[in-house]
Amino acid sequence: MMLAAALFGNLAADVVSHDDITELDAVLANWFHGYKDSIWTGPMLFITNTHDVLGVSLMATALGLYFYLKKARYWLICLVLAVPGGQLLNVMLKYIFQRARPSFDEPLLTLSTYSFPSGHTLGATVFYGLLAAYLVCVVPRWRVRILVVLGACTMVALVALSRVYLGAHYLSDVLGAMVEGCGWLAVCITACSTLRRRRAARISE
Repeated sequence: MMLAAALFGNLAADVVSHDDITELDAVLANWFHGYKDSIWTGPMLFITNTHDVLGVSLMATALGLYFYLKKARYWLICLVLAVPGGQLLNVMLKYIFQRARPSFDEPLLTLSTYSFPSGHTLGATVFYGLLAAYLVCVVPRWRVRILVVLGACTMVALVALSRVYLGAHYLSDVLGAMVEGCGWLAVCITACSTLRRRRAARISE
């Protein structure tokens, strides 16, 4: 959590001060925009459209129902805190930094909201991060655990790539959202784990 906060602070400071990363942002945004008519545009649109607020909310609802049926109470509480709370935190940060989105003559997407950090990437980071954390805790085989973590990282990376590819965000926007999501998820998991341990200690007394 502390590492995520430090990384986000440094990244946000670089964005506000228009440091070197903003130059890389512009170069990558223009480079990806040059491929807006390629065969990858369709898959990128599919990935980004399935990970908007509605898409992540539906996936989180399905996971929450699974936790409820499995009587995984603390994981359910963590999910309720992590996904909606993360989205609210992200909206607050957008209005704090008020960074304009990439601008092109013929954009693939036209959005009126602020750019930093990326909401799609934040949602994917929190949802897939929580799902991976749960599976790592319940799956005994370490090889499967590694595949779970790699799968979660791949999904987050694909969502982040789709946002940059489609010209909706800069590279620093999605990197900031990843770090923000990891930090917020660490807060939620730690809080729920602490609550579970204290409750177990009171019962055993």
